[in-house]
Amino acid sequence: MTAEERNRIIEKACKQVGTGVFYSSIIVIVSFLPVFLLTGQEGKLFSPLAWTKTFILLVDAFVAITVAPVLISFLLKGKLKPESSNPLGRFLERLYTPLLSWCLRWRKTTLGLNILALLISLPMLFSLGTEFMPPLDEGSILFMPVTLPDVSNTEVKRILQVQDRIIKATPEVAHVLGKAGRANTATDNSPISMIETIILLKPRDQWRAGMTKAKIVDELNGKLQIPGVVNGWTQPIINRINMLSTGIRTDVGVKVYGQNLDSIYRLATRIKQQLDNVPGVKDLYVEPITGGKYLDIAIKKDEIGRYGLSTDDVNLLVESALGGMPLTTTIEGRQRFSVNARFAQDFRSSLPAIRRLQVQTPSAGPIPLSAVADIRVAEGPPMINSENALLRGTVLFNVRDRDLGGTVQEAKQKLEQLLTKMPKGYFLDWSGQYENQIRASQTLKLIVPIVLLIIFGVLYFTFGSLKEAFFNIITIPFALIGGVFIVYFYGINLSVAVAVGFIALFGLAVETSILMVIYLNEAVQKLVAEKGNSSETLTNADIRAAVMEGAAKRLRPKIMTVSVSLFGLVPVLWASGVGADVMLPIVLPLIGGVFTSSIHILLVTPVVFEMMKEYELRKHGRLEIPVMNH
Repeated sequence: MTAEERNRIIEKACKQVGTGVFYSSIIVIVSFLPVFLLTGQEGKLFSPLAWTKTFILLVDAFVAITVAPVLISFLLKGKLKPESSNPLGRFLERLYTPLLSWCLRWRKTTLGLNILALLISLPMLFSLGTEFMPPLDEGSILFMPVTLPDVSNTEVKRILQVQDRIIKATPEVAHVLGKAGRANTATDNSPISMIETIILLKPRDQWRAGMTKAKIVDELNGKLQIPGVVNGWTQPIINRINMLSTGIRTDVGVKVYGQNLDSIYRLATRIKQQLDNVPGVKDLYVEPITGGKYLDIAIKKDEIGRYGLSTDDVNLLVESALGGMPLTTTIEGRQRFSVNARFAQDFRSSLPAIRRLQVQTPSAGPIPLSAVADIRVAEGPPMINSENALLRGTVLFNVRDRDLGGTVQEAKQKLEQLLTKMPKGYFLDWSGQYENQIRASQTLKLIVPIVLLIIFGVLYFTFGSLKEAFFNIITIPFALIGGVFIVYFYGINLSVAVAVGFIALFGLAVETSILMVIYLNEAVQKLVAEKGNSSETLTNADIRAAVMEGAAKRLRPKIMTVSVSLFGLVPVLWASGVGADVMLPIVLPLIGGVFTSSIHILLVTPVVFEMMKEYELRKHGRLEIPVMNH
């Protein structure tokens, strides 16, 4: 064979396959469009994956039609062996040919089995739990107990020390750091009653046999049942993300909006009672709206007039005795400090002491503060939360041992009767991770159908035939079968990560299908070239022989396409460490879907292709040969 003849064959082969490979890459890129349109946390997490994959595939599409043919012309030299000389290829062909022959002989049975598998997978899909994102194991625990709002600094310090000692006694705990109150910043509005304790764990090989992170949390939760304290368990990073994005420090929060704090608190308490027995609801807690203790000093207007005092005279004493009167400002380098003066602790440490504070009068001399003011401790809101110009209360809870979506749906059903009796001007709003889940699912529901239409459009442009485009896109539902089965048996909940895995699967399934259809059409073109395109010269047996040749003789490139996808994904199943639990839900649909889509493409696609060509020959008296756009 001369160099010119070899280059001519290479050019013809590259034109035949290169177009399909190019458009396959474009379809995979298009299938990732929904990932680019995700917003919030999910957008920030998955957009790097989508950008990386897109740029790689763009370069891949360019290389497939430019660099690859040139490299083939340089490297494909010497004695060329037929495809049948490959021992692995021969083995796969001997295995595949009788199986395909059986499927072509029992076409209705083959189609029925595939449709049955699809029908079985649908109820399995709808029975899966739902959540926003798969929980990321951060390797540490955040313990967030809440005490009563009127707790003293001394009592909070004691509780914190007791809790830290109990936690540190657990063998799996390496370090404990607890804090109460807030830092000197406007962005941290934590009250003194909210404690945050970060628990750092030892490496897993130092844990007791059979211990898991969930078991550690359950064990600690049992040991830390302190009266007046409501426990909460989460992780440091996700807690900060939740608080910054939704204002809720737990997985889910029911926000109660209204006009009166007392009414809001009563509604929130009733909601808590309704949610108490919902499976999956943990760390249930009503954010306190009342219960804060305030020193109320009400001046007696008649009495101060009798002693010749003014309101300002009494307020001046209260300010200087309790609040502190600013005297001056001291400057130390670049720092400025206010210097205040107030009474010593003994004079303001109790109500009797405050009542005995001396007020100087012009005529009667010093008199006790109780003579001109009523002094008592009154209850009030420890913190007033508002949102959208409305007062807000919150019922907080985490979700454990159950999926987030199912837990919230059951909780909503429990509250249906309560919602019908809500006072006018009061309403509920669900927030936290559930709020993010609803937003992400609405985005996916809107975008995925559009992406399928775009993929169909690219397939039509590739083959120039609506029939061929539909023939390729029906691979997608059958690819879902394996994805659903493997996700179901692994016990993974549906989440944005699983959705991203299914989106990636769409492109891979169509890519393999295009290769099969290219080789089947090539075999039919060869048949037509030899026998003519007429019902007088062609028989159903000729079509079957062409289908067998197109499917079986080019088995190796199809198996290679599937194998490369699997070899790149399977190692993730054995991955461990931080991040592996997020990657698994993405990869599982791909692995399962590639298996079932490959079975569909190798066994069912030739069956449908043969039936379609027999119909064309019977109805039109000739076969339709699609011409791919180059």
